[in-house]
Amino acid sequence: MTPLWIDDAYRELEYLKKPEFRAVPQALAFESKTMIQRWFSCLGLILCALAAQTALGRAHPHVWVTMHTEVQLGQNGEVVALRHKWTFDQFYTSFAVEGMDTNGDGVYSEEELKPLAQTNVEALKEFEYFTYAFVGKTKAALKEPTTDYRLEYKDDLLTLYFTLPLEKPVPRDELKDFNFSIYDPGMYVSLTFSKDDPVKLAAPAGATPSPCTPHVGDRAVGQEKKLSQLGENIDPASNLGSQFAERVTFRCTP
Repeated sequence: MTPLWIDDAYRELEYLKKPEFRAVPQALAFESKTMIQRWFSCLGLILCALAAQTALGRAHPHVWVTMHTEVQLGQNGEVVALRHKWTFDQFYTSFAVEGMDTNGDGVYSEEELKPLAQTNVEALKEFEYFTYAFVGKTKAALKEPTTDYRLEYKDDLLTLYFTLPLEKPVPRDELKDFNFSIYDPGMYVSLTFSKDDPVKLAAPAGATPSPCTPHVGDRAVGQEKKLSQLGENIDPASNLGSQFAERVTFRCTP
């Protein structure tokens, strides 16, 4: 017999799939912390069932994102923006795209995914886009994303692209002090850099070559084990996510 809590979890998911829910929250779209927590708790129960009902299934995080970031430079080698590419895990993707194939052709086009992309980007504003940049220990302010954000569905995975301009460009000679981390303070979402070309510099044609290369720091020893032991109801104000963040720094030659 299926445990009652698993039946309840599936009923909750089916309820949230109804058309009246698709247009607004659209399956974990970040715009409502209450809805996020409700969904993540439900997904946690499903994961728990699929993982032989172990306690790990109900622990944070509930969504996994693999990242690539392009550090965009200006004509004189100054940092002007961060271009993010976030690829969501397959379990999240399967729910996020539910009902998005509006023309029924079996393809999730960028046009069909546009409302979901807008919802994600607008809602992330409350959380500073999970992006925390500094020059030394001074926080570097970021502008709102440029309008070219988009979602792409490929190989059964959903990827969000968006660009965050810096309020004030970081001069070329200060790049050695520039650093940033990307994380969810409340650990609902685990964001980790790809092992393959995670961060790169991008400059316009004819720009001054940069003497710096990006370096992605490793999580502290023991953090992966600690991550697997996180419980529920983590207060984002605790900024717990910073303890698990991979900090990007720059190594520069004279």
